[in-house]
Amino acid sequence: MVIKGRAAILVEPNKPLVVDEIEFPDPAPDQVLVKLFSSGVCHSQIHTMRRPARPGQRLPALLGHESTGIVVAQGRDVSHVKEGDHVITTWVDRNNSNTPLPLVNHALNDRPQSTFKWRGKDVSGSAATWAEYALASDRVVLPMPKDVPTDLTCVIGCAVMTGAGAIINTLGVKPGQSVAVFGVGGIGLCAIQAAAIVDAYPIVAVDVIEDKLAFSRRFGATETINAWAVDPIQAIRELTGGGGGVDYAIDAVGLPQTQEQILRSVRAGYSGFNRGGTALLVGITPPSEQAILDTSLFVGNRSFTRTSGGDCRPERDFPLFIRWYREGKLKLNDLVTNRYTLDQINTAVEDLERGKILGRGILTYTQPQ
Repeated sequence: MVIKGRAAILVEPNKPLVVDEIEFPDPAPDQVLVKLFSSGVCHSQIHTMRRPARPGQRLPALLGHESTGIVVAQGRDVSHVKEGDHVITTWVDRNNSNTPLPLVNHALNDRPQSTFKWRGKDVSGSAATWAEYALASDRVVLPMPKDVPTDLTCVIGCAVMTGAGAIINTLGVKPGQSVAVFGVGGIGLCAIQAAAIVDAYPIVAVDVIEDKLAFSRRFGATETINAWAVDPIQAIRELTGGGGGVDYAIDAVGLPQTQEQILRSVRAGYSGFNRGGTALLVGITPPSEQAILDTSLFVGNRSFTRTSGGDCRPERDFPLFIRWYREGKLKLNDLVTNRYTLDQINTAVEDLERGKILGRGILTYTQPQ
């Protein structure tokens, strides 16, 4: 049985998305069809929209990669969720195993995808969530308790996973260790929240928009730095007193200047027994940008590393994030600052690009039944 639903379709690079009806095929044996409640609006999808067309790129295509919804159909080999279950969809294998994951659209067109029909044309997509339905591999679909909100929790599938995961999994931040977060959008705010939960100190928010900096204090930032007003590296060194920098600096922006700034913001070590600080790249760098790092900074035992999805294992970590939310530690109610309908997707993209979304924007579709 073919199900029809509306979706935001990327027809041509750097053009507005087209919202129209498409046909969703029946799930394959290892797939789940989910009717969506809500979806996050993530900046990485804008990189996909804005980059020039590449040889072999499959367009038209669907976008989006974090959502909540209700299972309406599943393939014969799917056993961990069933029709009627509330679920979270993400873009990381729920077991986060080393087995290649074939159905992910976080990096569009890099892996085999499902095919949908639109006006007689094939449309590619994989677990795409800027649509009324998502057809996803069972490996990126996780059960969700029915007594938690079906709108706010959609951001667990990317923003929370990536930001909070960077703190608890990638870096393993301990109480009393210092953290600086460059870029306090949705992912940066989740990193700040997790840093506060594990009792890091100080927690420094760095951005160029004063409203965002003031907003970050709601999530646990103890200090704020406007990188347009002052030199953020010098300001961080002054905040850390004799430490000469923070233990950890996170780039949630992904620009060449912020990549260099995080490396310069962490403290240097002085011997093999005293490792320096660690700079962590989280933000996705646009294809047109290239960063050049001063390798002399590594002589002081500083480390530079990268994370994808906060090194999360969703089956293990998503229940933790939901518990944090229930305990009032993970402030999803505050984090979700903007709501849009599917017809407003281009407005949502524009607002995100122009810095008009303080926290995380979401699309809302239907209410639980």
